[in-house]
Amino acid sequence: MVYYLKLFTRVFCCTMICFFVFITTVLADVTLCTWNLKDFGSSKNDEEIKFIANTIKHYDIIAIQEVVAGDGGAEAVARLSDQLNRMGIKWDYVVSDPTSGNSYKRERYAFVWKSNRVQKIGHAWLEKKYEAEIDREPFFIIVKVEGKMITLSNFHAITKSMNPETEIKYFKFLPEQYSDQNIIFCGDFNLPQSHTVFNPLKKLDYKPVIEQQKTSLKQECINNDCLASEFDNIFYQSQKIKFSGAKVIHFYKEFSSLSDALKISDHVPVIFRFSIF
Repeated sequence: MVYYLKLFTRVFCCTMICFFVFITTVLADVTLCTWNLKDFGSSKNDEEIKFIANTIKHYDIIAIQEVVAGDGGAEAVARLSDQLNRMGIKWDYVVSDPTSGNSYKRERYAFVWKSNRVQKIGHAWLEKKYEAEIDREPFFIIVKVEGKMITLSNFHAITKSMNPETEIKYFKFLPEQYSDQNIIFCGDFNLPQSHTVFNPLKKLDYKPVIEQQKTSLKQECINNDCLASEFDNIFYQSQKIKFSGAKVIHFYKEFSSLSDALKISDHVPVIFRFSIF
């Protein structure tokens, strides 16, 4: 009887240790969400803000594109942060200045994050070196998470008809420009990751988190197919970042019609779960 009791105790202890290690590993992963929120400003009502908050509340860091540059854009990010704070966890945010493009293309970016997991280091900035070549220059932030630093680059390219590869080609210079930083590129590139313009980044060991996955929405579903193009993605350097998983959120399926879903966005969120070497 004593033998079996000791054996049970050992098995139980081993099981609990394995469980603890598993849970610790899962909790150590960072979750990054990138989402083009389509004219994110005063046009978003309280119910839409609440829906967005409920969609993103499970993730640690949110990169938002298409924040309105004029009245209502920065305020919409504040409203979103306030709604998230009502859900039991403290959140913080930063909004960029308007980008340098003409008035039609000018936008803001935003980052929103869980304060208990993520710490902003220094000031976020719009990358000015290529502002003459890139209409909506990327927005950078350095954060510390799990005791380690990463730099996030938030970007919204010009539309596909305007050849966004003419902008994205400058991204190959950024890892060298910020050689002491661990950069993750995220956003709406208006091109699929298979485009050759991403090859220089891939040669620098950058990998997309999703492949052959459409992320923009059609104006109407055809045979239950509502997705249009492979535009949104996240690129990470695999020597510095360990891939744990990625997915898109088909939020539009929660609406009775696609037209109602399009009031939220014409893009789906992309989620990246990772740990830092």
